[in-house]
Amino acid sequence: MLTNELLSVVVPVFNEEGNVTLLTEAIEDGLQGYNYEIIYIDDFSTDNTRKEIKELNNSNVVLIELKRNYGQSSALAAGIEYAKGAYVVTMDGDMQNDPSDILAMLEKVVDGEWDLVTGIRQKRKDNVIRKIPSKIANYIIRKATNFRITDAGCALKVMNAETAKGIPLYGELHRFIALNAHIDGARVTEIPVRHHARKFGVSKYGLGRTLKVINDLLLILFQRKYLQKPLYLFGSLGMLFFSSGLLINLYLIVVKLLGNDIGTRPLLILGAILILVGIQLFTFGIVADLLMRTYFESQSKTPYNIRKITTFEK
Repeated sequence: MLTNELLSVVVPVFNEEGNVTLLTEAIEDGLQGYNYEIIYIDDFSTDNTRKEIKELNNSNVVLIELKRNYGQSSALAAGIEYAKGAYVVTMDGDMQNDPSDILAMLEKVVDGEWDLVTGIRQKRKDNVIRKIPSKIANYIIRKATNFRITDAGCALKVMNAETAKGIPLYGELHRFIALNAHIDGARVTEIPVRHHARKFGVSKYGLGRTLKVINDLLLILFQRKYLQKPLYLFGSLGMLFFSSGLLINLYLIVVKLLGNDIGTRPLLILGAILILVGIQLFTFGIVADLLMRTYFESQSKTPYNIRKITTFEK
């Protein structure tokens, strides 16, 4: 047996009626003989997902109901915060991840060599709309961070509790759990895992989410390189704009001294704007993110609100 310690399986669900019963059975089969809890976080489903989970009446299952639809990252954050296990598993609720892969991943974490193990989806059963943005994101991560990861978007991950509870989760950052853990110093590896086609429900992934993913990836890359020294980025850009505006205005001053009218020239407006933008860039952009972080961390607030937690007696 790999470990006798509690294993927390965290599964965010949104309109997964028909999948949760099958997934629970698959997890039970895959973790026979182990001490585990299955934490379902219902992200305000509009179908019978909550009812189906309650009807399981399973003592190993915990249901966390959110007050509204916060998104997968916040749902994961709620589940990880509640998790009591020494090890945390994250996976999707759509039955595309295979619980039988958990033990092979857990072994690497329990041995102590790795803090987080993530999957590489083999023969991925997704459409092109999902595959192409994923490949682009993986390529950008590898080139921009030197973090050699094949499949950053795989939801099936196993990690120790310390790593899990230290990962920021908001926006679409659930797709970058491994990257954020790596940035914080965690030892991360990956192994091939199975991937299945969805049986029930519909995918929640669309082109709109792709744009969110790209924005969050850019934010992570910015934070990794410039969070502790933002003026290295904004200062350089500010100096570029400020210097350009200053040169334009100096040129116009010379033109004016030579007796030419500059009051109606669009170049005068451009020069003034570039100077103002250059000044603002010294502080612009980083402020909103720092304020958000200060708001949540200094007051121990979370980006979600729980309506109710249901446990089931043995």
